[in-house]
Amino acid sequence: MAKLSQFNFPLTNANIALYPHTSEHVIKNGRKKTTFYVKRPDECNLVIVQRKTGKVFLHKIDRKGKSIRDEEGNKIPLKFSDILDFFDEGDTFVFNDTKVMPARLYSRKEKTDAKIEVFLLRELNADMRLWDVLVEPARKIRIGNKLFFDDETLVAEVIDNTTSRGRTLRFLHDYSHDEFKKRLYSLGQPPLPRYIMDLRAKENKKNHIDIEEEPEDFQCIYAANEGAVTAPSTGLHFTRQMMKRIDINGINSAFITLHCGLSNFQMIDVEDLSKHKPESEEMYVNAETCKLVNDTKRSGHKVCAIGASTLKAMETCVGTDGFIKEYSGWTSKFIFPPYDFGSADCFLTNFYHPMSPMMMEACAFGGYEAVMSAYKQALKAGFKFGCFGDALLII
Repeated sequence: MAKLSQFNFPLTNANIALYPHTSEHVIKNGRKKTTFYVKRPDECNLVIVQRKTGKVFLHKIDRKGKSIRDEEGNKIPLKFSDILDFFDEGDTFVFNDTKVMPARLYSRKEKTDAKIEVFLLRELNADMRLWDVLVEPARKIRIGNKLFFDDETLVAEVIDNTTSRGRTLRFLHDYSHDEFKKRLYSLGQPPLPRYIMDLRAKENKKNHIDIEEEPEDFQCIYAANEGAVTAPSTGLHFTRQMMKRIDINGINSAFITLHCGLSNFQMIDVEDLSKHKPESEEMYVNAETCKLVNDTKRSGHKVCAIGASTLKAMETCVGTDGFIKEYSGWTSKFIFPPYDFGSADCFLTNFYHPMSPMMMEACAFGGYEAVMSAYKQALKAGFKFGCFGDALLII
């Protein structure tokens, strides 16, 4: 029986990435030296785990697992962009192309003017203008309350309680559906995980600074289908330049859609993992993606799942023959060791928080002992964890 406590480890705030990876660049002009920093998510640290041997590598290796050294004989640290060295022409990367909604909004409660955070989960009925949301602080919001957004031209009424923090809102407006969503989203902010917001606020207050959020930081560059309330984090490392390199190297890009929900950030409250019931997430896999992925497998090439949500979706729609099928619906699949995978040959993911579903999925794919060793070595090396954290490639 897999136990929750098996996936615990000490993680300090210093090891949590609050922003996308930046690289230091130095320009020398005679005796003058100028140092500046550039946002380069594709230059974050990378760790390799070999499934067959269980070996863990933090430095560059060749295809046989031997260390590659520089001219002075030093080992060369692995960077995220080095993943392409482990794949050949004809291999396929499978991405999750969900697009994150600007789901976090702020409103004022009628009469009291109390500030209420409204977190959009999904649209329930376009014609009836109904949305499933979370509110904070929830204790102040009851059925019948009205919430005012922006300049009061947009109003919502609470018509139902769904969970302790969950509410159903009916928006009161005369706009067309497209105009309403445009107006609603213009008021929204990137739905960064709460742990990032809280730690940033603490850090900014300490340093007396206020950093404005850039929406593109929490959106994959290949995002296409709107519906997620959090980003498929591993995809945030990919830049346009890297996607171009993938294409030049003859590596195929396939896309599935799984609208990532908040369940990955919710605490698991049972020790016996077989009793955990995650929330369902909507997903789609089309015929084009199935053909590309299945043809890759038939030809003997490698299929790499980019991110935990992608692997979850692939395992939801894979058949007993190892080929994925078209799919349109919902998945509540929860992957933890031991698990027999049928869809992907390789898995690229981030280093995540203790006892998180994404960490458990990595342990199931790469082997518990090997992945826990990778986590231990990453911590010792000072690597970063979380949505903007460093990466782990299991091959």
